Amino acid sequence: MNNLKIYKEMLLIRRFEEKSGQLYGMGLIAGFCHLYIGQEAVAVGMHNITQKNDYTITTYRDHGHILVAGCDPKSVMAELMGREDGCSKGKGGSMHMFDLKNRFYGGHGIVGASASLGTGMAYAAKYKEEDSVVLAYFGDGALNQGQVYESFNMAALWKLPIIYIVENNQYSMGTSIARHCSTKELYKRSESFGIPSMQIDGMNILEVMKKGKEAVDFVRKGNGPIFLEMKTYRYRGHSMSDPGNYRSKEEVIEMREHHDPIEFFKQYLIKNKLCSEDDLKNIEKEIKQIIEETVYFAQNSPEPDISELHTEVYI
Repeated sequence: MNNLKIYKEMLLIRRFEEKSGQLYGMGLIAGFCHLYIGQEAVAVGMHNITQKNDYTITTYRDHGHILVAGCDPKSVMAELMGREDGCSKGKGGSMHMFDLKNRFYGGHGIVGASASLGTGMAYAAKYKEEDSVVLAYFGDGALNQGQVYESFNMAALWKLPIIYIVENNQYSMGTSIARHCSTKELYKRSESFGIPSMQIDGMNILEVMKKGKEAVDFVRKGNGPIFLEMKTYRYRGHSMSDPGNYRSKEEVIEMREHHDPIEFFKQYLIKNKLCSEDDLKNIEKEIKQIIEETVYFAQNSPEPDISELHTEVYI
């Protein structure tokens, strides 16, 4: 695997999201905004063990996913600011980003929608006899939605090429797993449908890639769906309006200091002499420059023309 590429992708997401939080506070980004800080290893790890013809669909916490899919950060930031050069022409905002060229199918605001829409995508891939796998991400809160289990049932019946991935960041909005799930072992939720599953440390990119590769290979061979529980953690609130009073500062500090996915991978690379500290410092400088150029581009991108109100609508 390309270690520096993986490190760079995780760091890009982290710095992009930190800057997005700052710009939101300055009023340059409006509406809802859900940051991916802390969960970088999940999206980066899974994307790096898939093929170009595979599909990705996710929830409204989508910035990290679309960046790792290959979308230009400038286009993503412009979308956050509601500008014409955004990946959804400034009309989707933070929650509804698309990049069909890179087979990224959103960004969906309805809880659990990515599971059922992803199932439809997997059905289409099988119908067209594509050698494609669908990655359908959703949060732990979505596992209490009926449409997820309807999707499980159909995917199992028709042996669809889909990997359901729950990004279990411990809190669905502001409610802990212990308070809204009858079992904390979410990966067991697919057992009654005959769908195999795995629980993965989503803060450890090495484990994400190792077990994720096993899952991708399993599905690509025509064995039907698989369900992955990625145990991860978000450092920021559910959205920018969430003060996070439902958890202690000590808990967040503990996760940041002892389980951070980027710091873990950084230490792994240095300890195993896979790169030098100078290599990583150079990447940090490169990412800083990318973010500066991204913000400048987005701020100078025009707002959508009024005629855009009438495009991409059914009626």
